[in-house]
This record gives sequence, structure tokens and C-alpha cells, in this order.
Amino acid sequence: MSVGGFVLFFAARELSNFFQEGYSTSQPPSINQTPTSIMRPLTESETKTLFSKLANYIGSGLVHLVDNPDDPHVFRLHRSRVYYVRESLMRQAISVPRANLISLGVCLGKFSKTEKFRLHVTALDIMGRYAKNKIWIKPNGEMPFLYGNHVVKAHLGKITEDTPEHQGVVVFSMTDIPLGFGVTARSTIDTRKLDPTSVIVFNQADVGEYLRDEDTLF
Repeated sequence: MSVGGFVLFFAARELSNFFQEGYSTSQPPSINQTPTSIMRPLTESETKTLFSKLANYIGSGLVHLVDNPDDPHVFRLHRSRVYYVRESLMRQAISVPRANLISLGVCLGKFSKTEKFRLHVTALDIMGRYAKNKIWIKPNGEMPFLYGNHVVKAHLGKITEDTPEHQGVVVFSMTDIPLGFGVTARSTIDTRKLDPTSVIVFNQADVGEYLRDEDTLF
């Protein structure tokens, strides 16, 4: 299913939630029109932006987030951040005054004032579970990556075959522990031709941020 298909599927399922959470049939206001303390469903435009970003990393794995009848989840916007929340928990949270609600579920990322979306490292568990393309780095490359540096060829352990250039990848240790995610600088084929100091993955987020950015991450 395409990203557009996911958006339509999700929007149809969310329509009933608009009524239950006190919204009219028109779209909820945009980020810049909504008080930051209000938790609300995503608009169609916001959903498309979010799904396009996620699809770059997890591809068809997106369907597991959207269509999970055994454990349904929803996406909610709160203080410009997007949360992936168990539906049952979201219904319980309705009783909490919105101004008092700080966080709920898993934070996937944040919309900027210009309505661009940036994935946060807090989404790593979900991305690692459904990653379409992966890269594993050697032990001597873990610390540089966790300090926010890009991945260089010398630290490459292995990479998913046929990964294209500018593709989202999840970065793992050689023991399959997710460390972060990034975007490939070159394709798998071109990577083999590079010298050891060449950048092969641009760091977009890593678990080192829990220490480096602990004051602003949440």
C-alpha cells in the first residue's frame, strides 16, 4: 500500500475519534492555529508528512502501525510532538485535563513551526523492529556514532544488500542492538568502492542524545 493509501485508511478510521474527542467534521486546526497544550488527532496533511517520513525507514512495515486489530494504536499531536498511543490508553487519557497532560505513549518526533517533521530517537524501538534497511557498525565505531558523528566506511560491519543512496537506515551494533538511524550517503554498491574515511551514513539520531539532549529531548 502506498503512503497515500495509508493516509486514506487511517483518516477513515480516525473519523469516529474526531467525534468522540469533541471535534467537528472539519479538519482540526493546523499546528500554528492550535494551542500547544491541546492533544488532538493529526490532520490529513500532517498524517501524510508523518507517514512519508516513517516509510523512508520502515517501508511496508508501516501497515503494522496502522492496522493492528489485536492491539489498536492511534497517532496524536500534543505540544507539536506526535505520539503513537495504544487506543485504550488514549481513551483513558481523555479524562486528564489537556493542559495537565505532558506525554502519552511513544514520541515519534516533532513538527516545526513550518510544519516540517523530524523523527526523534524516541521512535528508535519501533523503527528498529520494522526497519527495511539496516547497517551494522563495528565495536570501534559505536562510540563515535553515539557522540553524534556520522558513520564512516572503516566502521562498517555489514549493510542490507541493494540499499539505495539517500535511503533511511537503522543503525545497529554487531550484536543487533539498535543505536540510532540515519540516511545513506551512497548506495550499497558504491559504498564498497569508498576509502575508509568516507562517510557512508549521515547521523540523524542516536541513543547518545538521551544524555546529550536530556534537557530538551522531551
